[in-house]
Amino acid sequence: MNDYEIIGMEHLPEGPGIIIFYHGTLNIDYVYFISNLYVQKGRLCVSVLDKALFLIPGMKLVFDVAGCISGSKAECLEVLKKGYLLGIAPGGGREAIFSDQNYRLVWGKRTGFAKLALEAKVPIIPMFTQNIQEFFRGYGRIGLIKWLYEKIRMMCLPIHGGFPVKLRTYFGEPIPYDPNITADELAEKTKVAIENLRDRHQKIPGNILRAVSERFVKHPKDD
Repeated sequence: MNDYEIIGMEHLPEGPGIIIFYHGTLNIDYVYFISNLYVQKGRLCVSVLDKALFLIPGMKLVFDVAGCISGSKAECLEVLKKGYLLGIAPGGGREAIFSDQNYRLVWGKRTGFAKLALEAKVPIIPMFTQNIQEFFRGYGRIGLIKWLYEKIRMMCLPIHGGFPVKLRTYFGEPIPYDPNITADELAEKTKVAIENLRDRHQKIPGNILRAVSERFVKHPKDD
């Protein structure tokens, strides 16, 4: 359905590392990426999912088979110790629901991924996908939707889309392990790196028709 490509895969380290990415309404871009990574490089990227998703009947087995984990510190450290890449979207479900065509990062004060990177002494690789919010869109601005998520963490909320847009996943340069910075500083540095990728490659606000046309015509912000 989508025309998809990856730019900057050379920034991925040979050994372990943490890929931090912006979570679109439906993060099919991340699925495309880990599939391409395995086919092209024979490498696995273990995915951290919201714990609430594992409570959906029947899904735990699916996630286990797909190589997904709920993200406990011990699990994540074990994955990195084995030399795998680890994929984390700090915004998670909240970002998927409440971000929009302005591509605003919704992280709050989450710094767990930064603490993990410092403890494991691994680099962080920023990732952003152009037009991901034009593929599917949600209804996060509706009061009832916000209430359902905030009160009961309801994950299966209505979305619309499936548009055949051009998707380009960009990787920035790795942020190397630095023992002299704090987790807060590393989290902020990572956020800025993703925002820089967004500002360099994404027209804001996003536009569905333009995103579809980018399958055929490159626009000024395209490389």
